[in-house]
Parts: sequence; C-alpha cells; structure tokens
Amino acid sequence: MLTKQLPFTKDDLERIAAKFPTPFHIYDEKHIRANARELIRAFAWNEGFKEYFAVKATPNPFILKILKSEGCGTDCSSLPELLLSEKAGIVGAEIMFTSNDTPANEFVKARELNAIINLDDISHIPFLEKNGGIPKIISVRYNPGKLREGSLIMGSPENAKYGFTREQVLRGLAELRQKGSRRFGLHTFIVSNDLNPDYFVHTADMLFDLALEIQEKIGIRVEFVNMSGGVGIPYKPDQKKVDLAYVGEEICKRYEAKIRNSGLHPVSIFTECGRAITGPAGYLVSRVLHKKEIYKTHIGVDACMANLMRPGMYGAYHHITVAGKEDRQPDHVYDVTGSLCESIDRFAVDRPLPEIEIGDLVVIHDTGAHGHAMGFNYNGKLRSRELLLRQDGEVVEIRRAETVDDYFATLDFKGLKGFAA
Repeated sequence: MLTKQLPFTKDDLERIAAKFPTPFHIYDEKHIRANARELIRAFAWNEGFKEYFAVKATPNPFILKILKSEGCGTDCSSLPELLLSEKAGIVGAEIMFTSNDTPANEFVKARELNAIINLDDISHIPFLEKNGGIPKIISVRYNPGKLREGSLIMGSPENAKYGFTREQVLRGLAELRQKGSRRFGLHTFIVSNDLNPDYFVHTADMLFDLALEIQEKIGIRVEFVNMSGGVGIPYKPDQKKVDLAYVGEEICKRYEAKIRNSGLHPVSIFTECGRAITGPAGYLVSRVLHKKEIYKTHIGVDACMANLMRPGMYGAYHHITVAGKEDRQPDHVYDVTGSLCESIDRFAVDRPLPEIEIGDLVVIHDTGAHGHAMGFNYNGKLRSRELLLRQDGEVVEIRRAETVDDYFATLDFKGLKGFAA
C-alpha cells in the first residue's frame, strides 16, 4: 500500500482543529528548512550560489523570514511581493525582480529596494529607463523557443509570452551596457514541476553556452546565470524525488569543462525554487461534512477549490490521508469534493481510500506551494487560515481566515443607499 507520511497524528490534528477550525493549510517548518538546506548543499561548490525563493509559491512573511535565516533571497513578480520581501527584511540584491507586462510603479519600487531587475522584454529597456532608471546590475530573461521542450503548466517556450529571443539577448545587453549597466546576468524559466533531473542540467548547460557566446560576440562578461525553478515534487507516492545532489554534481562538471578556463570564471549560479522547498511541507486539513450516495459516492469536505485549485485547474493529483486510518486498506472508492458550484470542484476522482465517515479529518498532501496562494473568492468562498508547525511542536497562526467583513470590505454599501437602479 503506497502512502505518504504526516508530521502529526490524528490526535494532534484534533487538538489543532479545536483551536483553529478547519479548513486550514499547515506548514512544517522543519521540512521547509531541510529542503532549503538540501538545495544549498547541492550547489556548495559554487561560491556565489543563491536561492531566490519564489514568493508566488507561498506568499507569507513568516515563511520568507524562515528562508532568509537559511540564506535565501526572494524572487518577486509584483509590487505586493516586493513589499512582502521588504517586510520580512529582504532587500537589495537579496531580491530578484522578474515580471511581465510590468507597470511603472513596480519597476520604481524594485529600483527603490535596489533589487536585481530581470527584464522580460527588450522593449522594457526604454520603459525602465523612464521609470526607475537603468541599474548598474541587470539580468535578462532568455526564451530558447524551439530549442527546448516545455511542460503542461508552462506550455512550449515558442508559444510562451516570456523572455528575449537569442538575438534580442545580444542586442538588449549591448543596449543596456550603452545605457550604463556594468554587471550582467542571464535567466531562463521554461518548465514547471519537472521530475527529470537532467532537464535542469541541460538548462545550466544552455545558459553556459549562451554566456560564452555573449562574451565572444559582444564582449560582455555574464556574472551570474539564473536557472530559475521548475523542480517538481513527487505528488504521487510512487514518484521519485529529484536528486538535487546529482543535479549539482552534473552542473559542476559542465561548469568545470566550459566556464572554469574560459575567462568568465567565477560565474554565480542562482535558482528560484518555490515548489521544491515548501510544496511537500504543506498540508490542507479539512473536515468531512457529507457523504452522498448517487451514481458514485461523494465525500463532501469543508474545503473547496477556493482553498486548493490545482486539482480542478490542472487535473493535478494530491495524495489524501484519512487521519487515524493510515493503516487501513483503501477498499472504498470516492470522489472527494468541495461545495463550490462548479463540477470541477474535486480534490480526488475515483480515489481508493479507507472507509470515510462524517466528521473524519482528511489531509491533502503537498499543498505548501501554489495552494493557499492561488485561492479566490468565487461563490463568496472565504480563504482559509495558514498555520505553522514550529520545530519545537508549537503551532502558530501565520494568516487568519478571511471573514465576511473581509469579503465585503471593498464594496460601497454607503453609496448603495442612494443608488437608483
């Protein structure tokens, strides 16, 4: 029987739920720290290595502060993400700002924080010059087009809206140098949730080759290459985790062969992992409210797609444990559903599970990235609280649950009184 382990027991969860009613997302601090350390250890051979945690995965300042203490910076893509980083004490070159269709005020704030700006579009060069100014250190995002395959979530690079073409990279860097930039980096992000370790090795190899071409053709030394993220996690119990040590070792071999004696050394390697760090360390805990028997058996829980949209949006698999029934055989088949008025509001379809009764707690695994962050308010659903399981076993609330007052906060009920329909 294939299973996934939990960092808490059913009794633990009942005690937590007595204080913080379900549904809630809960993150395991010990697991988050271990994942960050594993990534950093894999690239310890590269003196300038830096992990810029993808804020979009888990945008919570408590999580950012934990990762800051482990030596991580942040990868930001909006004004609120920049502000979250600032509130967590992360500023300057500890921030990588990558966005697309970027508003002027976001470039201005990134420059105010002295973040490293990673341009997504060659036409943004004059736009940035007018809105914040051209910085001394800058990066550009490369889109390799047909040269690389994409993924279900990201699509093919050729059809993606992101990045510079190869020719635009050369032309754009030359233009940035002419406008005053003096330190340069390369970035790419072309795959999401990939479990093939060699994909990331080939990505580094591609960036090394492009850095050498830039040096040869326009005389610019690339100071860092940013492989971004895309490292997947084993959502299914039978999937194999990406061997980060192997990835680091193989990239080191290519670095030694191509960069060490090229005149480019030292080149720093950056990553922007989100899912790989917080994804496996998060859980959505929900209470069973209803059990509906029609053409199939539906288990209705108090969470819904507004709390975790990946299964409905992508058909993504998330493992489910029925708390206290971990050792029982999965001899029943259920659809696990929420209360949203959408037929895709299902956490599992035809899933073998132990017998479930009303009142049971179900734990949905691997929700620590792109779980709560992708929440929404359709159907008037309120987003759940976030909890943190500290290393000493204490559980603290790091985001309260939304209330009806929050949902109504942006509506003008005073103006409604004088409104003539």
